Amino acid sequence: MTVAPVAIDARAAVRREVGGVERVAREMAVRLPALHPERYRVLRPPAPLAHRAGHAWEQLVLPVAARGSSVLYCPANLAPFAGPRTALVINDAAAIRHPESYSRSYLRWQQAVLPRLARRARLVIAPSEFSRREIAETLDIAPERIVVVAHGVSERFSPEAATNRVRAAFGLDRPYVLVVGTRIARKNLHALADPARRLAELGFDLVAAGSGRGYMKAEAGTSARALGYVPEEMLPGLYAGASALAMPSVYEGFGLPCLEAMASGVPVVAAARAALPETCGDAALLVDPDDGVAIADALVRAVTDEATRATLRAAGLARAATFTWERTARLTDQAIADLLDGSRP
Repeated sequence: MTVAPVAIDARAAVRREVGGVERVAREMAVRLPALHPERYRVLRPPAPLAHRAGHAWEQLVLPVAARGSSVLYCPANLAPFAGPRTALVINDAAAIRHPESYSRSYLRWQQAVLPRLARRARLVIAPSEFSRREIAETLDIAPERIVVVAHGVSERFSPEAATNRVRAAFGLDRPYVLVVGTRIARKNLHALADPARRLAELGFDLVAAGSGRGYMKAEAGTSARALGYVPEEMLPGLYAGASALAMPSVYEGFGLPCLEAMASGVPVVAAARAALPETCGDAALLVDPDDGVAIADALVRAVTDEATRATLRAAGLARAATFTWERTARLTDQAIADLLDGSRP
């Protein structure tokens, strides 16, 4: 039996809670085989091995399962040391740039493993030019070894997404400004204290969707009402019902929630830092994430000024439409095809 030349590491795709890394893994595990069924095969561990226990599966079982394939595509920052040539997606260098946001054991693991994996990989894929520069600098690899392939937005995110179910489920009785992301210190939610007060005076709640992870250090005492993890099927309605999205993060390798909000017709206020200006373009209000007053002013404008809202809505919808998972899959497939046929060194 002929073995597909590319194996896909789908460990992150089987995790129950979905963040940005898991979203990429899920989309690529479906869309790459759909493009070329003969080129790709998907290798999934049992669900209990999706998280920390899965390191052993990824390092020991996956290389054996991938035998016969020429390339192993790993979409979630990690890969085995042994086995076929790897095409490795690295989203950012957050653990190196912001060690205060992570546990000591996770930091040691990342600092020991990530540089070796990046240098060993035959192809490194980053989601933004910002991340490309960060990865090259922090992991000491040549920038020309890194290909930029932006993430995409699911067709599920739309201004027409139903909002009643999610409003009822989370008791969202008033207009709300939304924050989306894992609970980790670099998301900078403490900068929303003044914005939360200003918004409350205008009748708006500030709510945050996202759970923590054991290896992440979350901020204490943030001003947003925590919704916890919001299931995938409820996210489109949560976005569509929001009056605005706040993204004050000081470090993002891409910033997928900004595009998901834009696709939902929701005005975005984002930090003018890291990859967010690159991702948002001119379709968001960009502010200094260290200036709570500036964030508050921008959010108040985004929820009350109808001309600003209309401009941001139109620009956001247009920008989000250019970021599709189909495009991500096509560009990823082309980079892997170049590796297979030897046209990429």
